[in-house]
Amino acid sequence: MATFISVPLKKSSEVDLVKPLSKFVTTTYQANDEQAEYLRSVEELNKLRKNALGRPLDKHESSLEILLRYYDQLCAVEPKFPFSENQLCLTFTWKDAFEKGSLFGGSVKLALASLGYEKTCVLFNAAALASQIASEQNLDNDEGLRTAAKYYQLASGAFGHIKDTVLSALNREPTMDISPETVGTLSLIMLAQAQEVFFLKATSDRMKDAVIAKLANQAADFYGDAFKQYKDNLPKEVMPVLAAKRCIMQANAELHQSAVAKQKKRFGEEIARLQHAAELAKTVASRYDDYVSVKDLSEKINRALTAAKKDNDFIYHDRVPEVKDLETIGKAALVKATSISPPLSQKFTDLFEKMVPMAVQQSMSIYSQRKAETVNRLVGSLREATNLCNGVLASLNLPAALEDLSGDSVPQSIAEKARSIVQQGGLQSIEQLIKDLPELLTRNREILDESLKMLDDEETTDNELRAKFNQRWNRTPSGDLYKPLRAEGANFRNVLDKAVQADQVVRDRYGAHCDMIALLCKSEDELSAAIPSANPTKTLQGSEVVNVLRSLLSQLDEMKKERDTLEEEIKAVTFDMSTSFLTALAQDGAINEEQLSLSQLDQSYGTYNQRVQASLHMQEELLGKVQTSHQDFSSLKQSNAETNQREEVLKKLASAHDSYVEISNNLREGTKFYNDLTEILLKFQNKCSDIVFARKTERDELLKDLQQSIAREPSAPSFNVPAYQSTPAAGPTPAPRTVFQPQPAQQQPPAKPQPPARPPPPTVTPQAAATPPPTNTAPSVASTSNPPPVAPMAQAQGPPYPTYQGYPGYFQAPMGYNPYAYGQYNMPNMPNMPFMPYQPSPGQGGYPGAPPAGQPYPGYPQQPPQQQQQHQPYYPQQ
Repeated sequence: MATFISVPLKKSSEVDLVKPLSKFVTTTYQANDEQAEYLRSVEELNKLRKNALGRPLDKHESSLEILLRYYDQLCAVEPKFPFSENQLCLTFTWKDAFEKGSLFGGSVKLALASLGYEKTCVLFNAAALASQIASEQNLDNDEGLRTAAKYYQLASGAFGHIKDTVLSALNREPTMDISPETVGTLSLIMLAQAQEVFFLKATSDRMKDAVIAKLANQAADFYGDAFKQYKDNLPKEVMPVLAAKRCIMQANAELHQSAVAKQKKRFGEEIARLQHAAELAKTVASRYDDYVSVKDLSEKINRALTAAKKDNDFIYHDRVPEVKDLETIGKAALVKATSISPPLSQKFTDLFEKMVPMAVQQSMSIYSQRKAETVNRLVGSLREATNLCNGVLASLNLPAALEDLSGDSVPQSIAEKARSIVQQGGLQSIEQLIKDLPELLTRNREILDESLKMLDDEETTDNELRAKFNQRWNRTPSGDLYKPLRAEGANFRNVLDKAVQADQVVRDRYGAHCDMIALLCKSEDELSAAIPSANPTKTLQGSEVVNVLRSLLSQLDEMKKERDTLEEEIKAVTFDMSTSFLTALAQDGAINEEQLSLSQLDQSYGTYNQRVQASLHMQEELLGKVQTSHQDFSSLKQSNAETNQREEVLKKLASAHDSYVEISNNLREGTKFYNDLTEILLKFQNKCSDIVFARKTERDELLKDLQQSIAREPSAPSFNVPAYQSTPAAGPTPAPRTVFQPQPAQQQPPAKPQPPARPPPPTVTPQAAATPPPTNTAPSVASTSNPPPVAPMAQAQGPPYPTYQGYPGYFQAPMGYNPYAYGQYNMPNMPNMPFMPYQPSPGQGGYPGAPPAGQPYPGYPQQPPQQQQQHQPYYPQQ
């Protein structure tokens, strides 16, 4: 059966998707049915990840379908959530598929807060599982061949897609298994195996030899490309398989092309191609037999070669050309890497189909800001003009001057204004609002300070660890990561500072009008008593000037009512821009928010803008006429001190009422502003808390990995072992002195001159056993008083023996093993000798002393002279 390469799956750590995604949904969308549906979708997404990555997967299409569904869902959800380190931070941890250990052992793993990293690893697993499913197919039937070719092409396309996108998706160096070099090689391998499947299909269908030869040659070319791109990142077993497959496919191509040559009566070419095929098969058998078996192929080639040679030798006698002179075999590529374009799953449905992408959400947010600015500008213009009108009328004491023709009663307009202030709560309402502002301000400042303090503390810890571990602390610096959050926090602080200034302006204005507002809060009798009396001017009661002023004031009042209606209409304008933004995103792949928003705002508010300008122009004309008529009215009135004093008080009362209304509105808007800002700051605090928590989790994992790495480091640096210690010497082998491996030879210092070798130990045996007694000598009985000499006791090898001082490399021989002290075992100055002088027991005769030099022991057989001359000396010969 053919040998095919399959890729192991990567392993991932468990990640809780529910908590961070649900938190984003609840803070972004209002509590309604739509939010509940999104929360259920988050739960489904978490279950989908557990099914795809949290359990072992069978080598079956259903398991691959789960992986592809999860990958499609990641692609669909990526633009709809702000996945990033400083927003929605989710840290995904994956291990190297090939478990390439680090320098100190252990499998490599990488943790990144990047959804692109998760997508890349999931797609890698889909490609790996596709290769495993293809490798499990039965290639003896058409269904298995079709399935294998389909999934090999899918795996090739997936690996190729990772090669093109991994660096941009991660923005940092990936693990070795998903590096562009590795996945590029895997893509070529899968494509080559798909081509080989088509070769097997053509062979089983007995297609023409010319077609089969082209298919095989193309497969050999694909395997050759993969072999050239092979890197050490892949397991070492891959390279010999690629080399063997290339040779096998070339051999098959030559075999089938030889059949084509035979059909064309080119018998010499047939033999040359068969010889080349036989050489290729022989190469595989000799070098890669442990990985791929070519026994059947070799036998087939050899049979064809034998038959071809026999026919050519006896019949055709065609010249056999050289291999280099043969025509190149054509190529036919029937495979193509599958294009990776989501959705890849046939059963995919987007869990967040109703949720708009983040690009649309951001565009909608900017559009909302532009819309709010437009509304505020139009409404602000109307309110500012109304305040100006009220100020002008108050300065002219209108309409109170027309109502105060009697000179001794409270004008109707002043009385209505007094009742309005009392109904709105009077001074107590304003004072309570002013009292609440500092508390709201303090609460917002505390939230902002606490949020920034979390960032400061985490950044300080990160800087300390970075200074401690230097280059090993290889994660994004907190200072760089928190720049957007700090800019946002600085903006919030600036907003609070401006709000404090605005609050002070309101307090100052309240202080300026406080007395008159308090006067308006009193009863009508008290108010009438507080207003000075003046001489009556009843002569003006039916004058034309009074009638003109009343008509103009009536027109101004009608204009104010129209402005209130116009303001409500401006605020009520709505338009759903999401459809326009989605259409632009689908058509162009991007959204030109400014162009689309300005166009829609101009269309929606153009008419209202014209109406506002017309109202302002009308006010300007009416106020001009009022001032002219008031001059005529004033000239007709009898001027005296009492009249002027009364008129001045009425002006202040009218101005106090207008100031009360404006101050109340400002304070209520300020309270609403602080409350709204509190919600925004709480979201900002949650964002800071989430990213700090994610950074702490990442920090703890990185610290754990660093501690394990440091624990596996050697306790001392490696050093060069002296040459004389690495050279084995005769005699007992000393125990190793170090566990470190010596450095390469080119890094070692020059070796010192070697001392002369120590002589080998003697082999001492009893003479009676070592040399047989001569046949011409009668055996004699050994003396009972002298025992035969015995060999020294064998010594067990132990720890290294100490060297002589000043003579490195010479180890002291163990006792009982000194060739230079042979026969001197009873030396009195060597007390550690194993053979001690014999001490006879009392009353027992001692052993006889040694015979004189040159004389044998009495009673022992003598050695022949020639045998004594053949005895090897114990000393080294010069």
